[in-house]
Amino acid sequence: MEQITTSDYRQPKGWRHNATWLYAVMLIASICAFMASLILSADTLQLARHPDQQLGCDVNGAVSCSTVAQSWQAEIIHFGGLSYPNAFFGIAAEAVFITVAVLGLSKVVFPRWFAWCTWAGNLCAFAYAYWLFSQSAFVIHALCPWCLVLMFTTTIQFIAQSHATVTVQGIPQSEGRFASWQRALQTYYRLGADLLVDVLWIAVVVAIILIKYGAAIL
Repeated sequence: MEQITTSDYRQPKGWRHNATWLYAVMLIASICAFMASLILSADTLQLARHPDQQLGCDVNGAVSCSTVAQSWQAEIIHFGGLSYPNAFFGIAAEAVFITVAVLGLSKVVFPRWFAWCTWAGNLCAFAYAYWLFSQSAFVIHALCPWCLVLMFTTTIQFIAQSHATVTVQGIPQSEGRFASWQRALQTYYRLGADLLVDVLWIAVVVAIILIKYGAAIL
């Protein structure tokens, strides 16, 4: 890995597009997601030891960690007749994202394969968080507060890393067949369109939660 120089990339100007800000946001979000994964893992072990005991985040029938934790969606990985709680994998994944954020704060250029792989991994974490939210909200019919924390922190983490991948790491390449993609993405961030999209995304998710579960939450 080598030090970033301002001449390496034609990136949008301003503090909002630099490595320090973006990777700091990613680091904070990743640490919060890591802590949420730890708590979910501890709750899973608690339920395994005491199946009939309520968890601290069991508020009512609609807001209940144990209801979600006891569903099949909470353990989608099966191997050798055993199932593994998703939260355990969350701990491992967030440890990787924390490491990526720390390296980013050191202002290093990642190898292109590494930048692509970590972004793809973050995309998978983002997609899984929203799949579990959709299952909780519309199939299980119960919300897990810590799962919601994990979903929102994963969202911020993904937003920050995606931004950094384009404006700091220079992915996609500025030359070749992906050059037009990079120009379009740089324009997207330079004009601040990402802020509008991000705010609208989070607002829609919050609206869905409040419309369906507002009475139980409030």
